[in-house]
Amino acid sequence: MAIAAAATPLATSPYTFLSKTTRTQNPIRLRCRVSVSDLAESAKEEPVRELKINGRGERKVGSDELFGGLEVLYDDGYGDVGVKDYLDAGREIVRSDGGPPRWFCPAECGAPVKGSPLLLFLPGIDGVGMGLILHHRSLGKVFEVRCLHIPVDDRTPFEGLVKLVEHTLRVEHAMNPNKPIYIVGDSFGGCLALAGAARNPAIDLILVLCNPATSFGKSQLQPLLPLLESLPDELHITVPYLLSFVMGDPVKMAMATVENDLPPPQILEKLSTALTSLLPRLSDLSDIIPKDTLLWKLKLLKSAASYANSRLHAVKAEVLLLASGKDNMLPSGDEAKRLWTSLQNCRVRYFKDSGHTLLLEGGINLLTVIKGTHMYRRSKHYDHVRDYLPPTITEFNNFFGQRNRWFNIATSPVTFSTLKDGRLVRGLAGIPDEGPVLFIGYHMLVGLELGPLYEAFLKEKRICIRGLAHPLLFSKKDETSQQELSQLDFMRVFGALPVSPINMYKLFSKKSFVLLYPGGAREALHRKDPLVVSRWILEGLSKGEEYRLFWPSQPEFVRMAARFGVTIIPFGTVGEDDLAQLVLDYNDKMTIPFTRDWIREINQDVVRIRTDEKQLFSDQDVYLPGLLPKIPGRFYYLFGKPIETRGMEKVLEDKSKANSLYLEIKSEVEKIMSYLKEKREVDPYRGIIERTVYQASGGSPDQIPSFEI
Repeated sequence: MAIAAAATPLATSPYTFLSKTTRTQNPIRLRCRVSVSDLAESAKEEPVRELKINGRGERKVGSDELFGGLEVLYDDGYGDVGVKDYLDAGREIVRSDGGPPRWFCPAECGAPVKGSPLLLFLPGIDGVGMGLILHHRSLGKVFEVRCLHIPVDDRTPFEGLVKLVEHTLRVEHAMNPNKPIYIVGDSFGGCLALAGAARNPAIDLILVLCNPATSFGKSQLQPLLPLLESLPDELHITVPYLLSFVMGDPVKMAMATVENDLPPPQILEKLSTALTSLLPRLSDLSDIIPKDTLLWKLKLLKSAASYANSRLHAVKAEVLLLASGKDNMLPSGDEAKRLWTSLQNCRVRYFKDSGHTLLLEGGINLLTVIKGTHMYRRSKHYDHVRDYLPPTITEFNNFFGQRNRWFNIATSPVTFSTLKDGRLVRGLAGIPDEGPVLFIGYHMLVGLELGPLYEAFLKEKRICIRGLAHPLLFSKKDETSQQELSQLDFMRVFGALPVSPINMYKLFSKKSFVLLYPGGAREALHRKDPLVVSRWILEGLSKGEEYRLFWPSQPEFVRMAARFGVTIIPFGTVGEDDLAQLVLDYNDKMTIPFTRDWIREINQDVVRIRTDEKQLFSDQDVYLPGLLPKIPGRFYYLFGKPIETRGMEKVLEDKSKANSLYLEIKSEVEKIMSYLKEKREVDPYRGIIERTVYQASGGSPDQIPSFEI
């Protein structure tokens, strides 16, 4: 694990600082490691060292300029290193050099994409500065990462460390006043981050606090202070070993380098190997935190907590608080509740099964959490289009390989598309490779079709679809102090953004692939109004709302699509009635006092998208319908023939022509669904039993046959 860093004395401070304006190239010659003594010696010769990528040269940036140079499903490197790498790096970097605290750039972070903001990491009581080691490569793609190292023999008081951080913030803000500065504070570093933010409310800061030590006054370690002071030196080697079990879960730490998408026997085998090699290494913490240093850091924690708590009211920064439910060192769960109410702009993500060392445990990708909460931005204000980062291969595997795996097994989705000559083919060959493209289709019950649809495009075409969704899905008002990473967070990671004309305009101008459901929430949240059902029966329609379009009368998207020459692809999906039966709809729930009040509360301040439509189409209150599961059938997707709007200038000028095109698209979607409903009746593998038998006989789950086309 290579590190490049240097220190240069400041005229106004005894501390060290890494200046962006004075970097020079000077690779470190040490087998994947670098010691602080080497860094201190080099600091006498030159002010700064340039980061390197472990001798492999500059990182190649993807050619996809749509996302600032990052390719869809790029390799973020998460899972390549684990706690053993942290211990190895710690043993090297803690060698005493007599130097003051300093910043360094982890070489494995590489060079970030253009315009990336600065991220400062403030460590916990270890002071090493390598607590982000599991996340260096993933964060290094989109942040300029710098970590604070506090030498093992350093005894700088907390106020001195605050001044160091403050000086860095002010210098960086002066050089880039329009960019935010991210501060990731781990435990003790969380107190340091809050103190720095409180003293600099005018600087645009985004704090990511991981189990901040503001609750140290209630820590389980308080009674141990007198015991540690009287403990003989020969017994101190056991303290860090025991402390490691208090600070984190060794099993979760060992899982950091184990692929989660492997079969269970292989996961167990690799976990056993990783755990066996990790446990004997935990005693290395005695080198990282010797007795005198541990006693000093525990006293430092006390002053840090007191300093930060007295200034919480002055913190104006955005705060993302990551709290562990099984923190045996600090009462982080309870502290999350307190900080959530005490800080002015705080969001929480709660990890109920994690320990204190959250950032060293497997399964928690810090970049994914930041993206899922829409807290990654490059300027003063978040932009859903400009600041979006494409999903990584790790995120794809974690979501579709784990969370969505059983859903795909149950529904066995099959996808068809239409070539320009009108021929139907299995797969997505009929989809253009370049945008702008607008997918217009039917919204299944509670959006059941979205997961397989996104997976198919990512896997087969490496296309990230930007889905325009209801604004309520992006509201923060229903979040709590124990909000876990949710399905909504992953929707944001995979491209969802609020539906609005300005967002659609920006997406088309960027030549994006856009997904729009004209029927919106009203179409996705079916109802079974007796009056409507009676009318449908008279008209010969089905008794339920499945496969019925609830499109508004106005052609909302056609004229804007024509302005940018967008390719419109109508599509249909069938299969929701093979999976669940609606038993409690909106009207049923509005008759129950408790659910009625809840529906009214969550929809109270939501932006109404269609206020000028008739009630049947404009009434889009969001609610959770009551569903009764069925034995799973199969999902079918068919993308119709692409409709080119390039050259349709008359659509922009003539409302009647725009309306004609709109009705043509709607009719095409209805025809597609009628075709799929008819053809699924002759699919020999529509039932889950038939598909299971096919797979048991050696068939691939991704290539289960379907009806003939």
